[in-house]
Amino acid sequence: MSLNYTKVASLQEIHPGNMLKIKQPQQDILLANIDGKIYAIADQCSHEDASLYNGALKGDCVECPLHSSRFSFKTGEPLEPPATEAIRTYKVKIEGDEIFIAL
Repeated sequence: MSLNYTKVASLQEIHPGNMLKIKQPQQDILLANIDGKIYAIADQCSHEDASLYNGALKGDCVECPLHSSRFSFKTGEPLEPPATEAIRTYKVKIEGDEIFIAL
């Protein structure tokens, strides 16, 4: 099965150590530039309906602004309670300086 990728941003929009929120009709997506590699996850804590974009990027994780649960950008897994459910991750593809994700 072939994945359909959608252009969501350019590399100039997200510098190393930063996050970028992408508005999508079904689910907002959070991009992170971690040491020059781009990751994409759902922009919603699985414990509370909070935007992770308002949290803090710590290493390869994002910390929820409400209850400090941390989620791995690589796997979507929660690393600290109170969250217990993983959040969705998205495959990322870079072409030139454009960022695409598989929705």
